[in-house]
Amino acid sequence: QVQLVESGGGLVQTGGSLKLSCAVTSGTFTMGWFRQAPGKERDIVAAINRSGTSTYYADSVKGRFTISRDNAKNTVYLQMNSLRPEDTAVYYCAADRSLSVHISRPSYDYWGQGTQVTVSS
Repeated sequence: QVQLVESGGGLVQTGGSLKLSCAVTSGTFTMGWFRQAPGKERDIVAAINRSGTSTYYADSVKGRFTISRDNAKNTVYLQMNSLRPEDTAVYYCAADRSLSVHISRPSYDYWGQGTQVTVSS
């Protein structure tokens, strides 16, 4: 049974930084970070392939967020800098068994429980 456990969320002021972690209990997958604000769809934020050589970022986070992974630790990270109030959401990590980076939610097979990120103005 594959489990994903997120950590690192919290409350931060505008312009601050947070680093999210997602530990995967077993296996190596293409990984994605999604977020869902109240009343909105769950959208892709960033994704990274198994080797870490290919990444994707949503336009809204380009230049501010960085996705990375440490396969020796089975952990994926999302470094979030220059945070804005509109980044406030529950952030979910997800694992995709395919080799390519996908940005659609149905492509992902396993999901974490989510971690709250709140950016105050």
